[in-house]
Order: sequence, then structure tokens, then C-alpha cells
Amino acid sequence: MGISRRPKGDKAAKQQHGGASGGKPNIKKAAFDTTKKKEIGVSDLTLISKVTPEAINDNLKKRFEAGEIYTYIGHVLVSVNPFRDLGIYTDAALESYKGKNRLEMPPHVFAVAEASYYNMNAYKENQCVIISGESGAGKTEAAKRLMQYIANVSGGNNSSIQQTKDMVLATNPLLEAFGNAKTLRNNNSSRFGKYLQLQFNAQGEPVGADITNYLLEKSRVVGQILNERNFHIFYQFTKGASSTYRANLGVQKPETYLYTSKSKCLEVDGIDDLAEYQDTLNAMKVIGLTQAEQDEIFRMLAAVLWTGNIQFGEDKDGYAAVTDQSVVDFLAYLLEVDPQHVVSAITIRILTPRSGEVIESPANPAQAMATRDALAKAIYNNLFDWIVERVNVALKARGTTAHSIGILDIYGFEIFEKNSFEQLCINYVNEKLQQIFIQLTLKTEQEEYAREQIQWTPIKYFDNKIVCDLIESVRPPGVFSAMKDATKTAHADPAACDRTFMTAINGMSNPHLTPRQGNFIIKHYAGDVSYTVDGITDKNKDQLLKGLLNMFGQSNNRFVHDLFPHQVDQDNRKQPPSAGDKIKASANDLVATLMKAQPSYIRTIKPNENKSWSEYNVPNVMHQIKYLGLQENVRIRRAGFAYRQTFDKFVERFYLLSPQTSYAGDYTWTGDSKSGAKQILKDTSIPAEEFQMGVTKAFIKAPETLFALEHMRDRYWHNMAIRIQRVWRAFLRIRIEAATRIQRVWRKKRVGAEFLALRERGHRILQGRKERRRFSLLGSRRFMGDYLGVNASMGQGNRIRTGANIPPNEQVIFSCRGELLETKFGRSSKLSPRTIVVTKTKFYIIAQHLVNKQVQIAIERAIPLGAIKFVGVSVCRDDWFSLGVGSPQEADPLMTCLLKTELFTHMQGAMPGGFTLKVADSIEYAKKPNKMQLVKVIKDSTVREDFYKSGAVHTSQGEPPNSLSRPLPKGKPIPAKPFTKGRLIKPGGPGGRPSKFTNTTRNTKPVAQPAVARNVPRPQLQAQPATVSIPSHTRNQSSQSSGRAVPPPPPPAPPSAPPAARQPTFKVLYEFVGQSANEITMRPGDSISVVKKENNGWWLVKTSTGEGWAPSAYLEEVAVPPPPPPVVARPIPPPPPPVAKTNGTNGTAIRGKPTPPAPPAKRPAAGRKPAPPPAPRDSGMSLNGSGTDSGRSTPTPSLAGGLAEALRARQSAMQRGKDDDDDW
Repeated sequence: MGISRRPKGDKAAKQQHGGASGGKPNIKKAAFDTTKKKEIGVSDLTLISKVTPEAINDNLKKRFEAGEIYTYIGHVLVSVNPFRDLGIYTDAALESYKGKNRLEMPPHVFAVAEASYYNMNAYKENQCVIISGESGAGKTEAAKRLMQYIANVSGGNNSSIQQTKDMVLATNPLLEAFGNAKTLRNNNSSRFGKYLQLQFNAQGEPVGADITNYLLEKSRVVGQILNERNFHIFYQFTKGASSTYRANLGVQKPETYLYTSKSKCLEVDGIDDLAEYQDTLNAMKVIGLTQAEQDEIFRMLAAVLWTGNIQFGEDKDGYAAVTDQSVVDFLAYLLEVDPQHVVSAITIRILTPRSGEVIESPANPAQAMATRDALAKAIYNNLFDWIVERVNVALKARGTTAHSIGILDIYGFEIFEKNSFEQLCINYVNEKLQQIFIQLTLKTEQEEYAREQIQWTPIKYFDNKIVCDLIESVRPPGVFSAMKDATKTAHADPAACDRTFMTAINGMSNPHLTPRQGNFIIKHYAGDVSYTVDGITDKNKDQLLKGLLNMFGQSNNRFVHDLFPHQVDQDNRKQPPSAGDKIKASANDLVATLMKAQPSYIRTIKPNENKSWSEYNVPNVMHQIKYLGLQENVRIRRAGFAYRQTFDKFVERFYLLSPQTSYAGDYTWTGDSKSGAKQILKDTSIPAEEFQMGVTKAFIKAPETLFALEHMRDRYWHNMAIRIQRVWRAFLRIRIEAATRIQRVWRKKRVGAEFLALRERGHRILQGRKERRRFSLLGSRRFMGDYLGVNASMGQGNRIRTGANIPPNEQVIFSCRGELLETKFGRSSKLSPRTIVVTKTKFYIIAQHLVNKQVQIAIERAIPLGAIKFVGVSVCRDDWFSLGVGSPQEADPLMTCLLKTELFTHMQGAMPGGFTLKVADSIEYAKKPNKMQLVKVIKDSTVREDFYKSGAVHTSQGEPPNSLSRPLPKGKPIPAKPFTKGRLIKPGGPGGRPSKFTNTTRNTKPVAQPAVARNVPRPQLQAQPATVSIPSHTRNQSSQSSGRAVPPPPPPAPPSAPPAARQPTFKVLYEFVGQSANEITMRPGDSISVVKKENNGWWLVKTSTGEGWAPSAYLEEVAVPPPPPPVVARPIPPPPPPVAKTNGTNGTAIRGKPTPPAPPAKRPAAGRKPAPPPAPRDSGMSLNGSGTDSGRSTPTPSLAGGLAEALRARQSAMQRGKDDDDDW
């Protein structure tokens, strides 16, 4: 039935008869299918939840709109015509289906071809593929794709086999030209049925083929409706005929002939008649038709065309007379008969009644035209049969035929507004095909259930044998027999035959037959069809008049005798076989052939009548779903079990779902595949009534169960992907952290080296010539250059560049803030802030001014570096310098800059050979153009910062000129923090169990222990001496405010053991309101006890209301008083202290209240108890900037202790937290 059960490797023959559960299966490691697309709807209609035509239609519509045109019903393939090229028939697509089981790949016509070819070779059984559907649904295309696939995979490299393949493929264009036509529904509609039987030898190589044709629509030769065409060959021939054919056969353009022009459709979009004519001629050559045979074929085509141009009129007696004798003469020339014989054969009817006499009856024009059309139809029908027979001769097997694959391309069920004899024959054949489908499907199902020892309920279905008998039965007479009997009774009068036939129909008793006035209804499996009686018996006769047969017999053309080989017996009055007899015999022969093969089915559906790739006409498709019997197919297929699969395949598909059969994608089950399948179904909680275990297969009843298994399998991959992603993200974070650490060290060791080298070069400029500042000698000092970020694309530096209009192509090598000495008329000179920007070509002095309350940035001076003759500085440690420009218009700038050494270094690099530094006791500059002046530099030990006054710069003593830079300070050695810091990888062992490295003794959550009432007798309290005094902070407040009298003292008790040491008690100094669930609220004066002390400023305390965290600075320990001496009377407690008065209504105390200290910034995490001793934090390598690390902190040493004490404290804290940090 087209189901391929494909074993692995070369053990196919052994495993075919062996049990699938006999040993441990060879299961590959599971791998996610990356090419798998998300399934649209369901790919097998047996898995739909509700078996209704609407549900089937909805699923087909979803898939059609998503470009998925193929859907299964078990082994039946449903194909919806896409009316476009989807790119699914490429060589790559064909290769992907080679050697694959039907369930391993998406539904496709290639999968049907692969299953048929594989089963033929593996099981040595004949195969057949039955393609059905209405015109335009894609039957011909499906048949061509089947042949394409089989020709590709069937092997054989010798010339004979290749020639056979070529001839089989060449039958497509040849038979399409003679048997296909343009209709309203389809531009390439097959107007005949075809059964192609491909014959193979024992090695699976094609050795021949055989074609049987059915039900050629010969009425199309003589007439078509508007916008339809005749058979393709007529238009190909009339448009592309050679000059020889045009001269010898009188071929003209298609508009010349009545049979090709009457429907007014000569051109069709997408059809090139000239190109297809060449394809037809090439196909004839490939098949082996000689040139003489081709000439005779085209001679008959010309005869058919000229026959249609014979016209008739009435003579004086009202009988038919030819209006144009030249057409008759040319037709007689083509048929090689006498012209007068042609006229008499058409216009005179020969009748042979039972009396034995021969009567010649002249015909009227209508009868003559009917006889003319019968002549044309007979010639073309017999020509088509001859071509098929000739093709069969060419395709005759060239070796021993072992097996075959048949491809049946035939009309689907037809229901029109007016149905006649043609529809009855087509629907009868489809009834026969449905009958064998039901028989073979149910037979296969039942045999499989019996073979697998499955308990099942017999399937109830509609057996359409009663409909087949209604049409073909002889006793009691069926429809075909009633037609034939009516023709015998009144053979000379078609109307009388129809009335006799209708009488016979009315006399039949069958629940599937309903007579009506002028028609009758047959209840077919696909729906009720009403057949019109008018003319139906005449179509059933299907015979030529004896005059035409006599004319053919007298022809001098040998080919005409080949087309009409039977000689006419003038005395034979026996009725020849009717068309119904012929189709019944052909159908029975076809059924007999198909019953000897294992069939597969392709049901084709046409989505719309407009040949549109985007339109889906629901009513049309619903109609086709009904008459194709898809609902019946689904119901029969899933009557027992919707899904069945061998144990090996089942386990291979679903073993991931059970922890007993898989681990990390590997198959771990040690038993056989049957027990593995049982374990999978058990672990997935599938109810026992939803499946059965056969001998070699697992059977699942409902499609929802299979969907559940598939969903669980998809979720498995999803969960695995999440795990992999989690580990991968952790790996990426670790990699980033590692790269960050390496980069940090590299920058520290290498990247800063060039800045240090630049600094050393700057020191050499001033070495031994000028006193130095301590800042310049720091070991960590680096010459970075562009401190203001003028080269940046954004920020303040970019705004400076934009405001000053510094060209973008100028690279800034130095920028910083400075000051310029401004000299104003009548006023003392003073310093004014400026921005210094040095590029490789210019020295910019930039000023900022406030204009209309907005800051304006502008270049005050732009001095080319080449124009600077010298730079003047003093020998002291001051930061003043002058630029000796010597401009005749402007004075030289006298400036101060904290980073002067770095400025000089960059200027020297940009002015190789032109940088002159004048170092003297005074600074020389041109205060006015061409007027040089010296600025004295005076050392003053009392001066802390340099200042300018009265033409002199006052500064303090600096470091000696020969001072060297301090060495680069080494970084503090800090042990590397583990990569798992910050939860890069979740701690814990397999399955979420605690890690063996985890400190399990650590309690991280403070939980208050509630008092549990116990049913135990309470001991009597020991009487206390009356002289014992109770501290006031432990008394009950309610007892203090009670107005009851003091009870008398109890009697003295015997001496008891000394009391145990009392826990220290603390008093609350300030009010504290808890901010989270684990912080406790306290009020001043409350007495509490401390449960746990932490060194981070927070203590875990206990009050009468519960436990919680509180800041230690808010608490004060209360000293435990010594035991008081015993007294006789209990002292009366003193009155409470007076309440502080408030000022007004704002609640502010008149007397000043001490301000409570701020609570520590770091509190323990919510719901956690104190952590172990705090561990060190490396802020330079932290993965986050929160400043917290799960309750751990670095102790902050006092500044008074010095740097050494701080380092020692930090190192000891690190040693204490070492064990905790390694717990990852």
C-alpha cells in the first residue's frame, strides 16, 4: 500500500522476517534536526482531532497558504495545485528523498515514488500509483514527477536502459499534444485516462513500458465551448507545419478551420505552440517513429481539419447537399478515396432492419453534419489509439520483466449541472477504484492487526459494491445493460431508445437509484449525481454508419486500413459492442491489473478556477473533498489506530523522553526495543488504553497521544537548548572577565609604557637646568597629552574644537587649562584663564567669553609652531613660560601652565630641530611689539602658590634641577578572585544537589524559633525572698499601671542553687524603624538581648516581639547589678520620669534630644543570618559596581593608623575569607 518499512544497512532481507524486538536496537545518538521547519497544521490527516470535511479543508487551507501543497492520509498523498513554481522539484530535492522512509521526510510526490520503487525491489511486488482529481488539479504534473524520480533513481548505465528511460519520458510531450487541451479550468487538461506500466528487471533497472488509454474525449474534436480549444496538436500543426506539409496537405492557419476557430481561442498565455510542436517532433524521433509514419499521422490530422470545413445545404427535396465540392475533393485526396463516395457516405444512411432488406435513406443537413462529425471523431480516436499502440511497440520490454510500477492518470469524480454518458463512465471507473481502495486498505489493516496480534474492533464502512453492481450488472440488468437492451429494441430512433431506457430505469429497485422525469440519480460514494437521459443511448452505441466504414475499406491508403482494420460484413446484423461494454471491460481489466499490485494513491485538488496562486475557494475545495472521498479515506485509515511504528523506530524517535532510556542524548537502555518502548510510554504517563504493543510495532490509538509525545520531544530540545545557552553565557562571561583581567595587566605593563617614555624624554629637556616640582617627579605620572579630549567625537573637548573651528584634520597632541597674563591700559596686569590646544602645526590660545548670558568659545591666537622662535622659562620651580614669536603687530604671550614640562615635550616632538628653550633667571618676552622685557622670578619661602606682582613672579624653593623621577610604584599583590565570583556559574552538584565544596554548616537565614506548646506538667515556681528587687527595665509595663493592691509576700523558700550567669542586657538609646523584613523596630528605653554580633555594625537582637537586625550604635549595654540583700518588704517603684514638654503642636521637644548616629550603610541581606568572617573585596576586579558582596565587607582602617596598618588589616581580612572565596 505504498508503506515502506525500511531496515537499516544491508540487513533488509534478514530483518524483514525477523522480529524487531529480538535484541538491542542500533540507536544513534539523538541530534536536533536544524533543517526541520515548523509544521503547518498536520502533515497527516489521520492525526486531525475531528474527522469532518470542514476540518480537512481547514488543514489543507493552512498548508496551501504556507506553500505546503502535500498532505498524507496514511499512505494516500493529497496534492493541492499551487499554480506556481515552489522550487520543490529540483535535483537537490530529488536527492534528499533517495533511500528515505515516508515518515522521515515531509509529504511529497517524490516520497510516494521512492516508496513504490523501494517496495518493488525489497518485497518483489508489483506497485501502482493511482492519481485522481478534476481537470486542472495537477494529475498530469504528478505523473510526470513520478516518472522523473523513478527514471533518476532506477539505475542502469548501459545505452539500452538509458534509451528506455528517454522513451518513457518522451511519451509525456507526445501524448499531451494529442490528448491534452486548453479548457476553462486548465490550460493543459488531460482529456483521456492513461495507465503507464513501467517494467523493471530483477536488478530494478527499467527495461520497457506499456500504456493503456481510457475514455478519450473525442467530442472535443468537433466542438468546444467559448474560450476553450481543441487538442494541442491541431494548433501546433497549423502554426508550425513545414512548407512541404503546407503544399502537400493543404495546411493553413488555425483560423481557417471550423474545428479550431469556432471557440474563438487561438492563443493561450503560457503556451508556445511553435516550441511545443518541436518538442512533439523530437518526442516522435526519440520513440522511433519513422518519417513515413509521421507523414501519415499529419495527413490524418489534415483530413480531420478539412472534414470540419464540409458544409451542407438543402436541395430541392429538402435533403442535404454539399455547398463546396472542392473541400470534399481535397478530403478525398487526403483519404485516397473517390470524392463521390465521400459524399454518399455522409449524406446517405444505410439501414438494415430485421426483415433483411437494405434501405438507403437520404439525410437532411443536420443528419449529414452529425455524420460528418462522426467521421472526424472516428479518424482522430483511431489515430490516437494507433499512436498509443505504436508507442507500446517502441517501449516493448528488451529483457526479462520481473516487476512493474504502474501510474494511473485518470479523471476524478465529476458532478456537473448536466451529466451524461461521459460522466457516467468516468464516475463508474472511480467507483471501481474506490472499491479496490477500500478492499485493499481494510485487507491490509486487518492483516497487519492479525500479524501483530492486536485486539481491535472490525471497521464499519460503506461498501460501494452495490453501486458498481447497479451500473455494470447483467442479471439483474444494470444501467449499461439497460442501455444496450434499449438500443436493440429501438435502434433506429434515438428518442425511442431513450424512452425505452428510462422505462427500464423506472423498473429497477435499488436503494442507490432514484428515477426522475427525464433523468435518474445514482448515489455514488462521493455524492448524488443526476444523469440526463436525453441522447445517452445514442452515445452508448458509439458506432459508425456502414457507409463510412465501406468508404474506409475502399481507400488506397494503407495507413487508413491500419486505423480501421475490420472489414464490414454487410449481412451481419449482430449488434457490435457498445461504449458501455468497452468501458466496463476496460475497467475490469484495470481492476484486475491493480489488484495484482500494491497501490499508492495521489488525490489532487484544484484550489480555485482562476489559476491563482493566492486564491483558495472553500466551496470548490469542499466539493472536491467530498467526491474524492477524503473523509472516507481518513475514517478507514484511523478506524483502528491512528499511528503505528516499529519498536526500533519508535524508540529511536522518543527515547529522549525517558530518563531510563537516555542520558545527555545517548541511548542507555540495555534491553530490547519492545521493552524500551514500553518504558518510554510508562515514563511519559500514556494511559494503557491509548496504545497496544504488537509483535514488531507499537500502535497508538488517538492522534492527540502522538502529538503529546512530539510536544514532549520538542520541549526536551528546548530545555537542552536553555541549559546549553546558560553554560555558554557563563563561558562568555568568564571569557570576558579573563580578557578584562589580561587587558588590565597589559595596559598596566605595556600600554602605559609609551607615556612613561614620553615623560622621561620631557625630564631630559629640563634636566639640570630648572628646579622641579614634586608633582613632576611622581612615579605614577604619565604624559597623556589631550587632557581635555579635543580629539573625541563628543563631550566638552569636542565642543571646544567645534566652537573654535579647529579643522577636523588637525590632530591635537596636547590640551589643558592655563592662564595668560593680560596687560590693560592704566591697570595692573593680571592672569586670565585660557585653554591651550597644541596640534602638530599650531599653538592655539582659546578664550571663553560670556555674550548675552551664553558662553562663546573663540580662538584668541593661533600661532604656527614654526613661528615660535623660542620658549622662555626661569630656573626656578615656577610654571611660567613665554612664547617668543616676535610679531610686529602683537605682543608675545606670557602664560602659566601646570603641565608645562609635558607641553614642552609635545612641542619639541612637533618641531624637530626648531624648538629652542631659553632657561634663565628671568623670563624674556615682548610685552609690546618689538619691545622686549624681562620678568624676574623671585624665590620666597613664605609663598605656597606662585603669583605675579609688579613685573615679578614669586615662587618657593623647588626640588634640585638634577632630581630624577620616582620609580613606577608596584601594584599591591592581591590573590586572583575565582571566576565564579558574582555567580558566573550556578553552584551546586548534578541535579541541583549541594556541591561537595559547599560549606553546609553555614546558616544564612535568621529564623525565629516559635514557642511550641507542650502538654507537659509545668513545675511549681520556686518562691523568691520578699527582699529581692527586680530591675525596672524587666518589669511588665501593665503591672506598673495597675491599680490593684500589693499582695502579701510569699513564705520564705528553702535555699536554692546559686543562679547561672546572666546574659548581658542592652538598652535602646535612639528610635529605629526597620526598613525591611529582617530589620526590627526599636523605641528608646526598650531592653533587648543580643543573639549575634557582627563586625559590620549590625547585630542580631531579640525582643519580646521577635528577632531582627539592628545597628549596634543605637544600643548601650546595661551593667548587671549585684544581687540585692534580702529585704522584708517589697519596695515601691519610683514614679516614672516626667514627659518632656513640647513647644506648640509641632511635637518638638523643648529640651534638646541627642541626635542618633546614622545606621551603617551595609546591612545583612533580607532573611539571612550573619555570614562567616568578612572576605576581602578587590574593587579593581569586581564584576559589578554595587559595592556589596553577599554580606561581606572589607574592614576600613583608621586614617590615623597609616597606610601600612590599612594594608595589614586588608591582608588579614583576605586570609580570613580565603576559604569562603574558594567555595565555587
